[in-house]
Order: sequence, then C-alpha cells, then structure tokens
Amino acid sequence: MSYVICYFFMMLYPQNIEQKLGFDRIRERLSELCISPLGKAFVEKVRFSDNYDLVQKMIRQVDEMREIMQYEPQAFPSQNYLDVNQQLTKAAIEGAFLSEAEFFDVKLSLRTIQECLRFFDNKEPEQYPQLRELLGMAFQPRTDKNQEEVKTNKDAKLEIRGILDALDKVIDDRGRLKDNASPELQSIRRQLVSQENDLRKKLDSILRNARSNGWVSDDFSLTLRNGRMVIPLAAEHKRKIKGFIHDESDTGKTVFLEPTEVLEANNEIRELESAERREIIRILMDLTTRLRPHVPVLKRAYTFLGIIDFVRAKACYAIELGAIAPLSVNTQLVDWKNARHPLLYASFKKMGKSVVPLSITLELDNRILLISGPNAGGKSVTLKTVGLIQYMYQCGLLVPMAEYSTIGLFRNIFIDIGDEQSLENDLSTYSSHLTNMKHFLIQSDRKTLFLIDEFGTGTEPALGGAIAESILEDLNRSGAYGVINTHYTNLKTFADRTKGLVNGAMRYDAEHLEPLYELEIGKPGSSFAVEIAYKIGLPKNVIDRAKNKMGKQQVSFEKLVKELEIEKKVFADKNVENAQKQRHLDQLLDQYNSLKNLLDSEKKTILNSAKLQAKELVKTANQKIEATIKEIREQEADKSATKELRQDLQDFQESLVIEKVPENKNKPTPKKEEEEKDVIEVIGGDIVIGSLVRIKGQEAIGEVLGVRGKDIEVAIGDLKTTVKLNRLEKISRKEFRQKASPKAKLTGIDMNEKMQNFSFNLDLRGKRGEEALVDVDRFMNDAIMVGYDEIRIVHGKGDGILRTLIRQHLRGYKQVDKMVDEHADRGGAGVTIVKMK
Repeated sequence: MSYVICYFFMMLYPQNIEQKLGFDRIRERLSELCISPLGKAFVEKVRFSDNYDLVQKMIRQVDEMREIMQYEPQAFPSQNYLDVNQQLTKAAIEGAFLSEAEFFDVKLSLRTIQECLRFFDNKEPEQYPQLRELLGMAFQPRTDKNQEEVKTNKDAKLEIRGILDALDKVIDDRGRLKDNASPELQSIRRQLVSQENDLRKKLDSILRNARSNGWVSDDFSLTLRNGRMVIPLAAEHKRKIKGFIHDESDTGKTVFLEPTEVLEANNEIRELESAERREIIRILMDLTTRLRPHVPVLKRAYTFLGIIDFVRAKACYAIELGAIAPLSVNTQLVDWKNARHPLLYASFKKMGKSVVPLSITLELDNRILLISGPNAGGKSVTLKTVGLIQYMYQCGLLVPMAEYSTIGLFRNIFIDIGDEQSLENDLSTYSSHLTNMKHFLIQSDRKTLFLIDEFGTGTEPALGGAIAESILEDLNRSGAYGVINTHYTNLKTFADRTKGLVNGAMRYDAEHLEPLYELEIGKPGSSFAVEIAYKIGLPKNVIDRAKNKMGKQQVSFEKLVKELEIEKKVFADKNVENAQKQRHLDQLLDQYNSLKNLLDSEKKTILNSAKLQAKELVKTANQKIEATIKEIREQEADKSATKELRQDLQDFQESLVIEKVPENKNKPTPKKEEEEKDVIEVIGGDIVIGSLVRIKGQEAIGEVLGVRGKDIEVAIGDLKTTVKLNRLEKISRKEFRQKASPKAKLTGIDMNEKMQNFSFNLDLRGKRGEEALVDVDRFMNDAIMVGYDEIRIVHGKGDGILRTLIRQHLRGYKQVDKMVDEHADRGGAGVTIVKMK
C-alpha cells in the first residue's frame, strides 16, 4: 500500500514556488520531526493538491493525531519506527536468512506496530475515524496468489501478533538468541559455560604461579587472542612456561601464551562455539522460513508505520505553530482571522517575540486585494503569508490561524515575488516581471490565486503604472483571486472604482512614522515618502523641489491619506479612553445596585424580625393578662391576692416598656435596688460581657462570655456556643434565676437531642423573603451549634430572587466558607450548598 495522492490538471508557477514561499524549510522541519526514514520518505512525497476530498482527509488525519499528541502523548508509541523493508526483501529470498540484529529490528518495530493497533482497539469505534481508515488501508483484505484464501483485516493483525510472539520466544531484549531457543542450543551453551569455567580455573592457577615467580606483572590478567583464552607473559620469561604464543604486544615486551595444559580445553571450547554458530544459523533459517510467507502483510504494515510517523510529524509541527483545521469550503475563498506566517512565528517564538496576526478576506465581490503603504511596512510578508498558508493547507498541513476562519481551495497558484533577472537569458528585472505577467494572463481563471509583489515597478513610472493597470483589468476579468503590492496611485484609484477589486493598507503610525504591520482592508495606504525623507534628514530644499515636481494632485492625495491616518489614530485613542470610562461607570453602577439590593434586603430582614418580635410580645402579654384575670377569678376577689397579682402584672408590664427608670433620691433597699437593676438591664443598654440573654424564639438562656462584632459567645449551662447578635435578647436577673432554678422546665440545651433532631436540609420553597430569612438564621444557629460542616438550603429556581436574597444574607456569617449550586441532577440552581469553615 502507498500513501495515495491524487493529481489533477493544476498549475503552480514558477517551478521554484516552494523556495519562493519558504515551504522547503517547512519540509525540512517535518523531516526533522519524523522518527524514522519511513516517515521521511513520505515527507519527500508531499505535493500540492486541489482535490477537496483528499485534502480534507489528510487534514482530518493530522487533526486527529494532534488531539492524540496533545491529550494522550504517553499512550501512543513514540520510538522504534524502524525501516526493515530491506530485511523483509532479504527474507523473501529462498535460502537466505536474517541475522540476530536484523530480527531484533523486526521485533522492535513490530512491537511498535502492535502498540499502534492496541491504541485504536482500546478506543471507542467512533474515535479517530480517519486514522482508523488508514489502519484499514494497511491491513485491507487480500487474496493469496492461488486465490484460495482471503486475508481479512483481523487475519492480518493475528499474523503480526503470531510473528511477534514467535520472535519473542527466540530473540531476547538485547537482540540475541535466547538460550532456550532450542534444546540443542541450550545444551551447547551449558557445556560452554562449564568448559570456560574449568579453563579459567586452570589458567588462574598458572597465572598465580607465574606471578609468584615474577614472570607476570601484578596488573596482568587473563585475556583472549584469536578466540582462545591466554595469559600475558613477560617476553624474557616465555620459555619458563610451555605453550603456544598467539600474539605479542606492540613493544614486544609482552607475549600472549596459551599453556600446553589448557590447549585441549581451548580446542573443545572452539568446537562448542562452532556448534553454537551452526545451531544459531539453523534456528535463524527456520525463523526466516516462518517469516517468509508473511512478508507481503508485513510490508503493508511497515507502510502504515511510515504513514503514522509522517502524520505524527505533521501533528507535532501543528502543535509547535498553534495550527488548527479551520472551516473548509469546496470553493475559492479566503476568510482568515489572526493568521500568522509559520516561519516568522517559529523564529519570533525562539526570541520571545510575537508576530502581528493577519486578518484578510478575499471573496467573490472583492477578489483582488491591492495593498499599498510604505516600504518595510509588512506588505511582502503579508503576501508570503497568504501564499504559504494556502500552499500548506492544500498539502495537507494544519495552518496557524483562529478557529473561526474559513479557507477555500484553488487549482492554480501563481506568484511573482523577488527579482528574477537572468544574465544567461538577457532578462532584466522588469522583463522577468512582464514574462510572469504574460503567464498569469494566459493561465489565470476563477480557480487561480495569484500574488504579485511590487506590481509595475522596474521601469519608467508613468508607463509602468499604465501597463500595470491594463494587466490588472485583464486579471480582474479572468475571475481570478489575488493579492498585489504596489505604490502606484493610479492603481489605487482604479481599485477604488472597479468591482472585484478592493484597496488595502498596511497601517502606519503617521505621527511617529513607524510601521504597525497591521492590514486594513477598505482604503488605500500612503507611501509616506516625503515624511520618511524628512525623518532620515534629507535636505528640506530637496524635498520641497520633489513635492513641486510631483504636482498638486499627488501631494494632495498623499496629504489626505496622512491626515486620515492621524485622525483615525486620534479617534481610536478616544474610543479606547471612552471604553475605559464606560467600564468604570458600569462598575460603579454595579456597586450601587449591589449596595441598594443589600440595603433593601437588610431592611426587609430587620422589619420582619421586628414584626415577629412584636407579635411574640403581644402574644406573651395577652397570655399574662388572661392568666392574671383567671387567677383573680379563682381567688374570688380576695384583696391581698388580687393586689399581689396586680403587682406581678405591673412588674411584667414594666419589663416590656422601654423607658428610662427615674432616679430614686432616697437610698433604696437592697431588694429594691436589685429589682431596679434588673429593669435597667432589660430596658436599655447593649449586650456586653456578663449580660444575661435568651435565644429568640427558644427557652435557652445563658450568660455572655465574649463579644466579637456581631458574634456573641454564650454559656448555656455547661455548653459554650457562638450566636449572632440579632438572635439574642437581654433578660433580667430575676427571670434568669427563675429559668435557672430547679423548678424551671428548661435549664439549657440537650445537645444529644439537638444533634439527633437536626436536619442538614432546610426547605424554604413557597415562603416569603422575611419569613425565609428568619428560618435561615434559626437554621444557621442550630447548624453552628451542632458543628455541621455542610448544609443544604432548598429555595427553588423561579426568578432567582429568593436565592439571591438568601445568599446575600449568608455572606454575613463568618462561619460560611463558600456557597455553590447543587449538582444538576439534584436540584441545580434551585438548591444552595453552604460549606462551613
């Protein structure tokens, strides 16, 4: 199988268009990113295509691989993309066999192929469809030579798995045959180990004896010569030990001697080594014979491996550039947002700089863009950016631009960039440009994209401008799309009044005379020749004469363009300033609305609490009055009893009426003084340390131990707890003594009962805001008291008013860490989860 690239009648001009655009450098980078020669071979085959389906298929393959490389790089194999096609060709020859090293390469690369297959097998069937299609092409069904057996995709995978299993049994992870590759090899290697050990023992003994006699230096040790184990010996002592000299040192001072005693042992080892080699060859031949029928399947598998390496390299390059697969249409269109020149982007990235992005549109009504502006303003870079990105895309590469861009396809791409003068052909610069224009005029059609740099230059300006305008008329009539750079005023005027053409300008800071490298479509640009001449210090009289020679019309045009640039910058700065002011006003308005809502909410809460307290007071007073009347009746109007009951009622009334107690000039009795103190404590004053208090709506009473803002630490019996200030009310010592006495029904809070009965869920649906906030306060106090770290408040969704009111109120509790919506399956925004600190 080969990586299919279809060719249709299309044209690229000139022949060195890749070098002109810089695509040859992209090809080099892709080759560097490939892991193996398999992938590099496909880089060399990259070709421009106008086949929409093929381009889309290649783009989607790269996009899928980019997703893998970004999110699952460790799961996809990244090594051992080895090219073993030569080994497979060798294995296909009868009588030939592969070496251990060659089989090791086959084993490693087959393992990589198997990891690729396993990666896709572990994914859902709908994931990575284009890469799966490549997989299917590599292991597509086939019929053998005799038309007797059909191999399916699954069969091919099983073949590879079987071959790899066979190699794993024979070849170890160091690339050598395993000892148990065959019983004979295992027996031979055992004998070899035994013989070598015996030989080493004998030689060690001889070496120790020679060393003790001074015949051998202390730093000498056993070594091998001609495959036989020998001992190094000083040359003058070579007669001291009987044996065979195999070699001597370069200086001749040392000889390498095989003692007579080990001659036979060395011979046996050599024979065993020969037997080992024969057995290894036999095993390798058998393994090659088993491999031979599977060579066609394996070659397709390695083609797949090369394609995967190639696609992986394109994906890695896309990640380097931040490139994407934009929306594509099967027509001629350029609608790019924030496109970046790939080579310039990569170069600037290394230097820590950023590229000014390009946004450009070429469509049916504005097919040809005429860009003007000063030199070194970015016109040529814009031209090359358009050409290179379009060429990249139609070669199947992702392109660096914003995701909301749209890209079309062109059948022909013609460029006229740079100087093509030739001494051999006697062509001047202008002649070479005209030669290119001749080709453009003959070959251009509505599926052509042409790029022309410095249109009309190289000859007398008036004549060059007229010829350029005439050429532009014909190119416009051909329906072709294009981008042209020029300084000619007549071309700018022609583009302004001709359908199909549109002016564009490279933005320039007219005030500081600095290029901004930004393309602006819709108006022509000025060359700023006079202004730049002033800036570099050209004599004023020279510039003035030049302005007179240009004529009033040209000077007025340039002046108008300059003034427009300056005015545009002024208005742009004003817009930025106004936008900042507007954002500041919006912030102030938001703060005001938030404060107003908070005040309204607090007001409602306070009023609601006051109403409830008033109701409780009235209810308590009525109960007291009714009880007093009942007792008077039961006492049958006994004067002393009636007087006492009336005094109790008077005392209760005084405890409810908030007024200043008149100062008693006479020294009060201790009892009277204590009663007056009780009244004063209840009637006025803030809750301070030592105050006696009751939790509103409950019978729990206690003494204040500490005050921290609105948080009050209260001792209720043996329990210490923190309660919000607005949940407490002061009581007199008399009432405290009554409640705390043994006869009182409640002396504190039963925490066991409180914890058993407490529910972490509060349902407020259907309640008004005031009622809900009171319930929230009671619920929060209980939650804090029992130590819950997370509670749940159900308020419903509706218009979100109750939800906002409750959350604003809860922000006043310092015990609250954060508030979040419940999971969507369990109520979502209709339920608030309150997490405590």
